[in-house]
Amino acid sequence: MTAGVGACRVRAGSAPLVLGIETSCDETGVGLVRDGVLLADTLASSVDEHARYGGVIPEIAARAHVEAMVPTVERALSQVGLRHRDVDAVAVTVGPGLAGALMVGVAAAKAYALALGVPLYGVHHLAAHIAVDTLEHGPLPGPSMALLVSGGHSSLLLVPDLATSDVVPLGATVDDAAGEAYDKVARLLGMPFPGGPPIDRAARDGSPTIAFPRAKATDGTFDFSFSGLKTAVARWVEARHRAGEPVPTADVAASFQEAVVDVLTAKSVAACRAHGVDTLVIGGGVAANSRLRALAATRCEAAGITLRVPRPGLCTDNGAMVAALGSLQVAAGVVPSPLEIPASSALSL
Repeated sequence: MTAGVGACRVRAGSAPLVLGIETSCDETGVGLVRDGVLLADTLASSVDEHARYGGVIPEIAARAHVEAMVPTVERALSQVGLRHRDVDAVAVTVGPGLAGALMVGVAAAKAYALALGVPLYGVHHLAAHIAVDTLEHGPLPGPSMALLVSGGHSSLLLVPDLATSDVVPLGATVDDAAGEAYDKVARLLGMPFPGGPPIDRAARDGSPTIAFPRAKATDGTFDFSFSGLKTAVARWVEARHRAGEPVPTADVAASFQEAVVDVLTAKSVAACRAHGVDTLVIGGGVAANSRLRALAATRCEAAGITLRVPRPGLCTDNGAMVAALGSLQVAAGVVPSPLEIPASSALSL
């Protein structure tokens, strides 16, 4: 039986059970969602294998996905006492992401869908980051605004309807993504990879007193740029070293972080106002950042905008977000993907 044709097998009185697979970067995520309820969310991360290099190595990530895929699926099913035959549909991230990593997930999803005789849904990584919020806060009103910030993306998206409408890109980073800048600044300050958590922790003991630049803050677009900020931090630290003065790590972390979240939140609120939207969703790994969440809450409240941010564990890459979007598409009657659907490292919205 060919996946991608026909409807889900649905047991009497039961909503479809969707298996979600995420392998866009260095984490093998598997989620199980039924009717908007998250049943299981298991993860196998290879981040420790990449830490020594200060960044993700694609070949290492792909090999780790191959080794982790089956055990992670089995763990998700066993957590809730389910079996493979209970799955009604399979959803998988087909892009964007690391090509080799995506191929592992897509190949596995095709195999599961074909073996189980169920439909396959190829989903977009960024749309899935938005969809995961519905698992905590319910259906997303349309239209909504989404700010997605991670190691590879910094994007503002207009979301008419997640399941059935195209998501409209309004702005994106023109160079380094916010999470990428965090990683590079953390390395500069002698902090471990990934850089987001250690900078966030250090910033709590510092003061944002260093005037680092806010690139594109007032350029009238919804684009972002963090490469110049990263360079400004590097030059500031280098100047302290040349002068033989100690580097106030906590203050540098706080000042860098404030520059990032100031621009992210200001442009998000501006985008909501420009498009008459009163709901902002923040997703992606950087959405777990405590200062981003706090400043976004303050600015959204002042602007009369409802802010929705998933709990930190659902902000980073995970299978729950893929299963969530797949579940929405199944419920909306979206036509399944063909079994031949390819992985696309540069998939556009």
